[in-house]
Amino acid sequence: MTYQFKQPDLDIPFKSIRSVLNEYSTTQPEKIALYDLEQDRSISWGSLAQNVESIARYLVSLGIKKGDRIGLLSDENLEKMIIWMSIWRVGAVVCPLNVEINASHINELLNSIGPKLTLWHTALNGNELTRGINGKVMRFESWNEQCLSNSDKSEFFGAVAETSQDILIKSENEAKDVSCIFCTSGTTSRPKCVVYDHMAYWLNGLNTIDFLGLTNNDRTLEYRSFGWNSAQVLSLMPWILTGLSMYIAPRFSKSRFFNWINKHKLTFSAGVPTVVNMLLNEPTEIGAKDVPSLRLMTCSTAPLSPEQWRQFEEMYGVTLLQLYGMSEAGWICGNRHYKRQMGTVGPPAKHQEFLIIDSDGNSCATGSEGEVSIGGPQTCIATISPDGEWEDQRSIRMRTGDLAIIDEEGFVRVTGRTKDLIIRGGVNIAPLEIDNVLMRHPKIREAAAIGVPDKIYGEEIVCYIVIKTGETLTENEVLEHCQLNLPEFKVPKFVYQIDSLPKSDRGKILRDNLKVIWNKKN
Repeated sequence: MTYQFKQPDLDIPFKSIRSVLNEYSTTQPEKIALYDLEQDRSISWGSLAQNVESIARYLVSLGIKKGDRIGLLSDENLEKMIIWMSIWRVGAVVCPLNVEINASHINELLNSIGPKLTLWHTALNGNELTRGINGKVMRFESWNEQCLSNSDKSEFFGAVAETSQDILIKSENEAKDVSCIFCTSGTTSRPKCVVYDHMAYWLNGLNTIDFLGLTNNDRTLEYRSFGWNSAQVLSLMPWILTGLSMYIAPRFSKSRFFNWINKHKLTFSAGVPTVVNMLLNEPTEIGAKDVPSLRLMTCSTAPLSPEQWRQFEEMYGVTLLQLYGMSEAGWICGNRHYKRQMGTVGPPAKHQEFLIIDSDGNSCATGSEGEVSIGGPQTCIATISPDGEWEDQRSIRMRTGDLAIIDEEGFVRVTGRTKDLIIRGGVNIAPLEIDNVLMRHPKIREAAAIGVPDKIYGEEIVCYIVIKTGETLTENEVLEHCQLNLPEFKVPKFVYQIDSLPKSDRGKILRDNLKVIWNKKN
């Protein structure tokens, strides 16, 4: 079935990258645009605008046109983001593949995407990653203020420095142009690719601003890969829309996290459950009074239990907002800085058509569990299967595979995944409910419930737990805790202790991997 989705009104009208950079380089030329925490150096909005124009001219000299795809292989650094803006400046499509996935997958993905140009950072084994792909391939090293990294014309910035300033840039990105092709996590096989246009990204950026109340005066921290949709819509797009200062790092560092915040007076930080758990289980003796500039952190990408949320705010005194999104759909729901409810992912995001449906596709009543479906101009416009097949997503309503309930106040509580449901004696049981009860035990660090084959009930519940450092816990103690907090038919039959739960690179628990572990031992 096809749908006609309404184009929403925009709080901030769409602008091209050329217009954005012209504005900020005029109104705030000396203000920090980007700060690379690993390299301890920055670029101003004025300098960013100048360098983007120089790089864009070089791209034009290579024959890059609007709609051409450019592979971008790099960890998070200044160079990557400057190049990214230059790609969008000419209306080309940035393809920022996650360099932490299997090298053979990157090579296959590049062949599926078909980039006209692929750029790789010198810290990577670019020759291996790009072996056999079509199109021009170049490495890039360090950028400096004059865009003269070296005299080597085979290196990207060296070639930029030799480019004529007389070259005209006749194209720019527009709202309906393809903006980005990135890959999903690919936890069990080769990942698929997701295709977005610029308007979808703009709308997702507006949602982030609504969630967090971001303004031009904010200083934000992002340490996740910009190959992730979450980092793109949470950090990159508000940076473009508001002209704030964005601080980036290639990865989270527990030892430096609060130093970064204090030194640079950062006002907001991205977050994921893994980071929240790390800060909970290895306390730093830091509180809100020690980081007065930090007003908000978020947690997204994977579920966060209400107990973890409560403990984090009590321990650090920093407001935490749980958000909910999807690679193919962008933001779906989010707690707001002005309206939040612990244990939920907040009300539905703006600029979309959110619906909870039953197995027949009919809308569920308030308070009834169903599958989240989503549609509208903020979702992706296409997906590319592992076999290279493009599937148009523009006029369909996506079924997310997530189960949820919306209450009378409009807050949404995600209860699990349809594929993870445990069907015991014909009754559907959401493992996330059991996870959350287990996480309330003071000695349990992490927990995950799964369904395993049972001759009587079809499936039986077992759970895997990670104990906090220095603690001991017996199976009977865990079962007693569950019996006090769950109906009898939801109490696990067995409890297994494990050193760590298997997770994807996004921090999502891999329940299928736990089933493999169970099968090997049973």
